[in-house]
Amino acid sequence: MVRVKNDDSAYVGRYLAVVADGMGGHAGGNVASASTVLDLVHLDRKDYDDGDAANQLADEIQTANTLLSELVNANPQLVGMGTTVTALLLNGNRLEFAHIGDSRAYRLKNDVFEQISVDHTFVQRLIDEGRLKPEEADVHPHKNVLMRVLGDVDASPELDLDSFEVAAGERWLLCSDGLNAVLGDELIERIVRETPDLRATVDTLVDLTLAGGSPDNVTIAVVEIAEATPEDLRTAALTTLPPAKEAAGEKGDDKPTGDQLPGSAIRADVIRQDLSSRPHMLVGSAALATETGQIPIVTQRTTERRAAMMLTHKAALDAELYDNDADAEEPASARKRWLIPAFLGLMALILVAVLWFGYAWTQTRYYVAEYEDNVAIFNGVSQTIGPVTLSHLDQTTDIPVSNLPEYQRARVESSLPATDLEHAQRIVEDLRGDLRAVACPPGNETPSPSPSPSASPSGSADPAAEPTSSPSPESSAQAAPGDAQGCRDESS
Repeated sequence: MVRVKNDDSAYVGRYLAVVADGMGGHAGGNVASASTVLDLVHLDRKDYDDGDAANQLADEIQTANTLLSELVNANPQLVGMGTTVTALLLNGNRLEFAHIGDSRAYRLKNDVFEQISVDHTFVQRLIDEGRLKPEEADVHPHKNVLMRVLGDVDASPELDLDSFEVAAGERWLLCSDGLNAVLGDELIERIVRETPDLRATVDTLVDLTLAGGSPDNVTIAVVEIAEATPEDLRTAALTTLPPAKEAAGEKGDDKPTGDQLPGSAIRADVIRQDLSSRPHMLVGSAALATETGQIPIVTQRTTERRAAMMLTHKAALDAELYDNDADAEEPASARKRWLIPAFLGLMALILVAVLWFGYAWTQTRYYVAEYEDNVAIFNGVSQTIGPVTLSHLDQTTDIPVSNLPEYQRARVESSLPATDLEHAQRIVEDLRGDLRAVACPPGNETPSPSPSPSASPSGSADPAAEPTSSPSPESSAQAAPGDAQGCRDESS
């Protein structure tokens, strides 16, 4: 079925296979599936320690779920989008399996064909509980209701995880629900068994599904476990891939529309460079977004994360492509040896840069504080880091701190911050004005002059009429202003 918009995405490489069926319809099912698949393709490598492949596969799917939530927060029109994920990661002789949603995984091994995945649907839960017969599921009104899915509905979705020992010759089929909605398991099994060529197997299943009137897009990935040959390890993907829109199963103008690709476009050079280093097949919305050179589904943070992963795994990827050359081959531990010193060196450079910029910023600041009992201006900030002082004396003044009012004295002792030198100088002038207004301390007051004794107008020798040496009320009132004025003049 060819739709205006394909919500499916899939990737098949040497060690990784992923199928994702987006949901959310017009809102962004294609965004969810493409974003998730592109966030997982860096796992397509073989340098995993024991048990590490399973953990990384599960962790990266959870991280992809977090990135979908961030996309929804940045683009509210994407609310409600989600995607299924069914993934296989080959590590040595084990195959790690992760699954959520209703996309399916089938396995043909030792002549036994079986469905490995369990549909996370409402009708499957009813079947498991014995409340619904399997043959009734196809006609149930809620057969398409998903119980578990990646998206903005669950911060930590529950994944089905498993690990299988593999043998050369076994086949796996991953598909979106567009296949099993039309074809029964018996027909799928017969085609997988009887068609030796993998591409012919996929083409036959797709053609039969479309001929049966699939109500949904159908995406199928068939992989076969094989012993690696030196030629396999040397050869990159040289197969000519179909144009992006054909691989995506879409139609319409070549120019992406706002409905198809919401958000501002981000160049996909980093991801295309990563993909070009390994043999792979990318189809669906992920192919459309990547091959057209625009990745609006991937945020700037995702792009930076992809670039960091490429740098981290560059040595491993280079060695993997040429590991048939005995002279170039070396143990994985040796290939990783440079990572720790490189990481520590990068962290040291970042720390030095942060400290330098921080110190440079402090030297643009000023503050007013006490220096040898006088008010002074300092350049920097009044803090220290260990033995390092972040300021130095810039200017001193002749203003005694001890002569300031108690409130201003306390402020100066605790330092007064200033935005620049001019601001600091204004603070000093304000303090100088406060100093002039301070009353003279006791002991500095000038005593009021006592009036001289005056003779009795009558010239009487009567002792009772003798003049007294105490000043008159008028004289005292006139002397007080003169004392205050003299104190201010002395201060100035």
